[in-house]
Amino acid sequence: MTPNDALILSPVALSAAAAIVLTAQRHRPAAGAGLVEIAAAIAFAAAVAGMIVLGLRGPTTLDLLTWQGIGLSARLDVVSVTMAVLIAFIGWVVVRFSRTYLVGEPGQAQFCGWLAATLASVLTMVVAGNLWLMVAAWIATSLALHRLLLFYPKRPAARAAAYKKFIVARMGDASLIAAALLMAQAYGSADIATIIERARSVPAPAPTHWAAAFLVLAALLKSAQFPSHGWLVEVMETPTPVSAVLHAGVVNAGGFLLVRFADVLMTTPGALATLVMVGGFTALFAGAVMLTQSAVKNSLAWSTVAQMGFMMLQCGLALFPLALLHIVAHSLYKAHAFLTANGAVERIATIARPGPVAIPGIRAVTQAFAIAIAIYTLLGLIVGFAGKSPQAIALGAILILGVAYLIAQGLADSAPRALTVRTSAIALVASASYFLLQLGAVWLTGGTLPVAPPPSTLDWVMIVLAVSSFALIAFAQALFPLWCGHPAVAGLRVHLANGFYVNAIFDRIVGRYRSKSAA
Repeated sequence: MTPNDALILSPVALSAAAAIVLTAQRHRPAAGAGLVEIAAAIAFAAAVAGMIVLGLRGPTTLDLLTWQGIGLSARLDVVSVTMAVLIAFIGWVVVRFSRTYLVGEPGQAQFCGWLAATLASVLTMVVAGNLWLMVAAWIATSLALHRLLLFYPKRPAARAAAYKKFIVARMGDASLIAAALLMAQAYGSADIATIIERARSVPAPAPTHWAAAFLVLAALLKSAQFPSHGWLVEVMETPTPVSAVLHAGVVNAGGFLLVRFADVLMTTPGALATLVMVGGFTALFAGAVMLTQSAVKNSLAWSTVAQMGFMMLQCGLALFPLALLHIVAHSLYKAHAFLTANGAVERIATIARPGPVAIPGIRAVTQAFAIAIAIYTLLGLIVGFAGKSPQAIALGAILILGVAYLIAQGLADSAPRALTVRTSAIALVASASYFLLQLGAVWLTGGTLPVAPPPSTLDWVMIVLAVSSFALIAFAQALFPLWCGHPAVAGLRVHLANGFYVNAIFDRIVGRYRSKSAA
């Protein structure tokens, strides 16, 4: 084993070793938590070292104990290193948080052990160099997370949500296994680097289209996309560190899968179109439901569903560098949001009511959208549009619609001038950041991820549909406070808060209500 092999696989080995040791340390929870924290810190340091090695030596595949494509191997490239550094960092932060959060809990050592096992599985999945190791780690991640979701096994809601998630996860596992078998058959190898290279250079073999379809299905199920999203918004009975790991790490596995096999997906336009339609609808649906939630954790959960939908949309538009950037940004934001949620609620509760709230009218909202689009167009003409694909330009237009909502608050009749200036400045920064971050993501992933091709007729239809749909929903959301008093809107709010009862239908399908009636 070379030093590079140890460097890349050490996060996996250390986290797995910590999980094994902690499982046996039931009577020494403090020592177990400390050991996991040390292992997580070493894993993070090793991941950063892997990033340095990548910069010095370039992409490579590291083989350990492999036989005919089966065994331990690691793929060292921009995608794997980015994900490894991200997961190791968030894992280290969550482990440190858990040491104090779970003090006094009788199951603290067991919790730390399964947390370490979950992190080890995710790290293995993102650095895996062959299909079979990735599939095994994908399944192991779900099984280890299942134990964390049942940390309070006597809570009926926790058991029901974990059971529902277990069913969806097994469907995702079957889809990924089918995709792996088809890719190995189509390209004659289970080595991930070989599959990617052949997908770029040779005409797509017949099984490739089915492989792409199963990859999309596995990603949609793993990322809690409509209509299988219910489990993600119900797993709130677990300790906060589990929510942080789930929403900031594990749920991103679907997006990672699509980015990792981007070249395979590019061979099947139908698979990309499916991602645009399902992901775009999920983002719009979950974003609307999120606005109606009163509990902070529920709102964050629906936000994750919406963000995962937007990530699927990005992959469907073949903007894979931006999807990878989205994974990083969303993971950092969501981990911080969950770990600070309780403190934020307490701080807000101590603040006296600020007085009247600025509610923009139709005129202010219309002006805000016009200003946001003008800012985006101006900056795009100066620094952004040159060399950009229509897909990337359309995605930026969708993002700027969210900024328009902020500008509308500043243009309300009762809004102070300082708020107007601040929201306009945010619009400028957001637009410039989009172009700069996009340039950085494309540059970093150059040669690793494919660029978006010129849009076909189907692509143009998807682009127009996506932009117009998001524009309509964003405009309606900005005006939502004006409509709240209307009886029809009040009824719609109730239905939205319940997700139009799609989750209840899924409950009946999995037999949740049947089991209750039998009891």
